[in-house]
Amino acid sequence: MTPSSISSTTQSNPMSRRGLFVKLGLLFNGLVGVILAVPILRYLVSPVSHRRKSGYEHWLPLGDLEQFPAGQTRLATYRNPDIDPWDGQTADIPCWVRNLDGQRFQVFAINCAHLGCPVRWFPQSNLFMCPCHGGVYYADGSRAAGPPPRGLFQYSYKAEDGKLFIKAGEMPTTGSPTASVKRVRPPCA
Repeated sequence: MTPSSISSTTQSNPMSRRGLFVKLGLLFNGLVGVILAVPILRYLVSPVSHRRKSGYEHWLPLGDLEQFPAGQTRLATYRNPDIDPWDGQTADIPCWVRNLDGQRFQVFAINCAHLGCPVRWFPQSNLFMCPCHGGVYYADGSRAAGPPPRGLFQYSYKAEDGKLFIKAGEMPTTGSPTASVKRVRPPCA
């Protein structure tokens, strides 16, 4: 090869600095697009690929009946049956248990019906209160004041063999069968 033929081959296919940066930019944008597409595709495919765990919507124990004295409201926790190994303590879900007379109970979700903030029980005033927006509920879980549109959500419960169980695994919401709301018609004028 002669020096003139070498210079003609390099001049026929020159890679400019600008062309190199354009190709690197396209490669980088393609890589970012693939990285962003993975979680989006996983989100879209998750309802199809996600299967319910064996304990989902089963009766879960809250504790012995002696833990919930008659006429009192106590905080209890249960372990969410639909967990992943990395959930840790966040899989322990609190709820309020109200023992009406030793035989009948009310089990309330801890979340306010307004925006889901955790409500607290104040035994001095016999009220549940939400610290976020001032929602107030009576001891029976019905709405007393504030922005919540309805009372506290309730879990189904059963008492067997000296233990209290709730049907859990899915958060009770306005669309669930346990979230029945009493509708009162205003008087006709």
